[in-house]
Amino acid sequence: MEDQREALRKIITTLAVKNEEIQSFIYSLKQMLLNVEANSAKVQEDLEVEFQSLFSLLEELKESMLMKIKQDRASRTYELQNQLAACTRALESSEELLETANQTLQATHCEDFSQAAKQIKDGVTMAPAFRLSLKAKVSDNMSHLMVDFAQERRMLQAIKFLPVPSTPVIDLAESLVADNCVTLVWRMPDEDSKIDHYVLEYRRTNFEGPPRLKEDQPWMVIEGIRQMEYILTAFMFRLDASTSHQNLRVDELSVEWDAMGGKVQDIKAREKDGKGRTASPVNSPARGTPSPKRMPSGRGGRDRFTAESYTVLGDTLIDGGEHYWEVRYEPDSKAFGVGVAYRSLGRFEQLGKTAASWCLHANNWLQVSFTAKHANKVKALDAPVPDCLGVHCDFHQGLLSFYNARTKQLLHTFKAKFTQPLLPAFTVWCGSFQVMTGLQVPSSVRCLQKRGSATSSSNTSLT
Repeated sequence: MEDQREALRKIITTLAVKNEEIQSFIYSLKQMLLNVEANSAKVQEDLEVEFQSLFSLLEELKESMLMKIKQDRASRTYELQNQLAACTRALESSEELLETANQTLQATHCEDFSQAAKQIKDGVTMAPAFRLSLKAKVSDNMSHLMVDFAQERRMLQAIKFLPVPSTPVIDLAESLVADNCVTLVWRMPDEDSKIDHYVLEYRRTNFEGPPRLKEDQPWMVIEGIRQMEYILTAFMFRLDASTSHQNLRVDELSVEWDAMGGKVQDIKAREKDGKGRTASPVNSPARGTPSPKRMPSGRGGRDRFTAESYTVLGDTLIDGGEHYWEVRYEPDSKAFGVGVAYRSLGRFEQLGKTAASWCLHANNWLQVSFTAKHANKVKALDAPVPDCLGVHCDFHQGLLSFYNARTKQLLHTFKAKFTQPLLPAFTVWCGSFQVMTGLQVPSSVRCLQKRGSATSSSNTSLT
């Protein structure tokens, strides 16, 4: 009986796994159907745009060539009409002289004849008919404006869809995952000299949940890759609990305001119990190798933030590259801020009030405000305070941008020349927040920076 039950359990488990696989495949098929509709609509729209551009170009060429014909016709007509009018006037003058000469021949008085003959001779000498050129100034041949589009027609008839290059093959032996970086190497199965660049698409898969829900994760796109290698880096850090303000209870990547300053007791209790770090994705064995940029605890022996500097810093330095992280604050927090700071930020100094820090700050107590702060300079932001803020730091370009993490609306950009490595910095009073690290720079953020669209707020007044 028990053997039969065990066998039945195995069958049920196998069926459950197979059902989950089928459900995942069904979701994939449905998603593919949606993608077919969306992608076919896009390529159809692109085709319409391309043909419309051809039509527009042909219309412009046609108008230009017609204008050339009209101008040439007008010029020739003008010259021929002028020459025709001159010839007509000369002919009329010549006929008058001819008629006068005939009448003179019939004269009987000698004196009258001699005088008339002399006048006729002088008139003939000055007659326009003898000064005219009897050769047309322009030709009526318009063959120089003839066209033959046989070659172009053959080219148009040869128009077809672009050839699809072979699919690149990922070289697993050369690819590497280490130190929060993924080095991806690929090769082409066949040589193709026409390839200009590669496009890399990827998405996260290391999260909990049913397999079919993994399809909900958005695909990130990186364009313009010229080499057959690309390194994906994920900026990961933890919050430095050893130097945070006494009233901030720090737990991994979460911070909660504690008016009683219970953080110290909490740390001591955990040390006494001998509990290690929880097995979150950030601290899993695969990610256990410490980064050389991670600061030793205690900021090199510095004391905690104190007084009204309710600050906590990240524990990993930023000294190059592009990095992105997000922070979600509780809406009921009375005041909070997010930004970056030099490691030298003083223990009494508040974010944004010295030259060593840059931040966005929201105040929901007494007087509501949403501002950008640096070196004690403040700029009010004309935007609602989002519940989740995205921070994008491009160290070498000297850009620190803040986004609504949900809509990717740009809120503010600082432009600065960073002279020291930076640390992620946060502040909260009477509230709490949670940080999300290990995120790639969203493709929409990259596009905004590429198009130079960081202009929705003053980027120079607080540099």
